[in-house]
Amino acid sequence: MTRAFVFPGQGAQTIGMGRDLAEAYPAAKAVFDEVDEALGEKLSSLIWEGEQDTLTLTQNAQPALMATSMAAMRALEAEGVGIEAASFVAGHSLGEYSALCAAGALSVADTARLLRTRGLAMQQAVPVGVGAMAALLGLDFETARDVAAAASEGDVCQAANDNDPAQVVVSGHKEAVERAVELAKERGAKRAVMLPVSAPFHCELMGPAADVMAEALDDVDILDPRVPLVANVCAYAVTDATTIRSLLVEQVTGSVRWRESVLYMAKQGVSEIWEIGAGKALSGMIRRIDKEIATRAVGTPEDVKAAVEAFGQ
Repeated sequence: MTRAFVFPGQGAQTIGMGRDLAEAYPAAKAVFDEVDEALGEKLSSLIWEGEQDTLTLTQNAQPALMATSMAAMRALEAEGVGIEAASFVAGHSLGEYSALCAAGALSVADTARLLRTRGLAMQQAVPVGVGAMAALLGLDFETARDVAAAASEGDVCQAANDNDPAQVVVSGHKEAVERAVELAKERGAKRAVMLPVSAPFHCELMGPAADVMAEALDDVDILDPRVPLVANVCAYAVTDATTIRSLLVEQVTGSVRWRESVLYMAKQGVSEIWEIGAGKALSGMIRRIDKEIATRAVGTPEDVKAAVEAFGQ
């Protein structure tokens, strides 16, 4: 069986995530300790005992979700299933960093610091209230892209996330995104809703954040991943560290081509995808993209045991 491991993005965070993994597996606990040390604060306390609103802040959610994904990965490894069990790795937005960490291209400490920098830079790139994002449900990507272009009217409005055949997220100036919501309804969208986010991710307005990340990534060692990465911005497999470094910069302003990434993996023969970390959002998207692909969420000790048992059969 050809398998891929994928890693969730922002929105999957919940108070308490990863705690049972840390209690069950010393290697998982070590991930949270390493992240705490890298950031110089007890992020683990926020993850396990804090307030949801504080955890949801971009600069906290990004390293927290990576830590939880890596804790699940270390638990799998402790049970004898390593990253080489996957033919590909991929991640949704920040999840791409988790995927690279899992594949040995980045250290846990460097990944935590990069995601803290990325979260802060993305938040600071656009003043609160200037930008927005909206989910357009029931429109294909081409129609959603046309809606975004028509709504721009001189402002920025772009298709930011091509999540699955019936869910595209647009991002840009608040007024333009609001126009896109109304236009989408006129074009037959089942629903078009503004998202409760604090910044317009994955559009041109994130240019200042891309500049910050270019500088931050220049200061970090990136190795060739042990498993090919299906990258967000190109939706095909890459294995070269230099290419990955530039794609991570491009990713800040570029679209997350998730639907195409899953279709690419399916075309390469992937028949099973494990979602490593918090939540099951990616599994839902994957099933809507290709019903033939089996999905498995791996975010708790019970999930780890079940995955390892299935792997051995």
